[in-house]
Amino acid sequence: MLSKRHLIFLSDVVWFTLTAFGGAQAHIGIMLKNFVFKRRYITETELLELNALTQILPGPSSTQTLVGIAYKVGGLPIAITTFLIWMLPSAAIMCLAVISYTTLGQKEKFENVLNFIQPVAVGIVGFAAYRFGRAILKTNTAIWLAGSSLVATLILKNAYAFPIIILIGGIISSAIDTPFEETEIRSKLFSKVNPKKIAYFIGVLLFFAGLGAIINRTSPFSLPIRLFENFYRNGIMIFGGGQVLVPFMYTEFVEMKQYLTSDQFLSGYALQQALPGPTFSFTSFVGAMTLKNSGYSVLGQVLGGLIAVLGINLPGLILILFIVPFWNDLKKITRIKNSLSGINAVSVGFMGAAFILLMQPIGISMISVAVVTVTFLLLVFTKIRTPFLILAGILLGIFS
Repeated sequence: MLSKRHLIFLSDVVWFTLTAFGGAQAHIGIMLKNFVFKRRYITETELLELNALTQILPGPSSTQTLVGIAYKVGGLPIAITTFLIWMLPSAAIMCLAVISYTTLGQKEKFENVLNFIQPVAVGIVGFAAYRFGRAILKTNTAIWLAGSSLVATLILKNAYAFPIIILIGGIISSAIDTPFEETEIRSKLFSKVNPKKIAYFIGVLLFFAGLGAIINRTSPFSLPIRLFENFYRNGIMIFGGGQVLVPFMYTEFVEMKQYLTSDQFLSGYALQQALPGPTFSFTSFVGAMTLKNSGYSVLGQVLGGLIAVLGINLPGLILILFIVPFWNDLKKITRIKNSLSGINAVSVGFMGAAFILLMQPIGISMISVAVVTVTFLLLVFTKIRTPFLILAGILLGIFS
């Protein structure tokens, strides 16, 4: 039975889903504003810890953080419901775009709106970096780690740099803050780890990989099965969220396997950038277009979109729901607890780098700088909610 608090939370999730532009860093800023400061579903510290946890897990960090909040609010049923509310709208629109692809090619229709939406999103990223920076960067070590991760991210610009930098940050802060050998007894913690869940996690990948390898390539079931394995495998490998997902998919599905053309891929990505919600919903477009190009019917294209969304999100969803229930025990281990400060500091560096990198495509113009600055100042000094700023950006784009 849903309580009043659960219903209010789910309504807030719907509102968040419809207004969450700007990618993972901007999403964290919106969560901070709406779920922490306004509603107090969780504390700022809990959000920071969830964000740190998702940074060291593969998969969509925004989705994992939101599902983790939902689990704390109402357990597994609310967590699954939240995932569906968050993922389905944008994934459905991306799938519909494939079915009516001939109307999608004219992406200039979105450009004017994007000219205002993107600077608003960058301002939200700046707000997130500012707020998290104030909360986290309280020691010289944290400041040094944040600065180093910012510089390393700008120089390397490599997907595999994210988990490595995060690991280094955690190790450094753990080593500095835990000078003596820790004495915690871990048996209680690891007794809660169900080996069957780990077997399921790995078994799904191996099963579909094996099935895709042995099934006859002429079978109508061959491509959907292979497609699920491709997305599930990418869901395990991708660290760093949507900004890492897109180049991964382009390399595999366009350049290597030629499931769809470069024009199709870029047109779909342009549409996704104009939509709120998770960047990972773009996989719905890729999956549906893959089956469309292979001659599947409309029903097959819908199946392709569903397969892609489930495949890419399932590993991250399994991991966050697997870990959150005993996260309170896990972080009691001194070295793990002390590593969180380093991981959080590195995350602040990532946010700062994201702010700089996101400024490049929107360009340095009077309008873009003004919109970014006004957005940032309004979030810092007023109680205006981010959805209203997004709406203002959309209206400016439509009527300008």
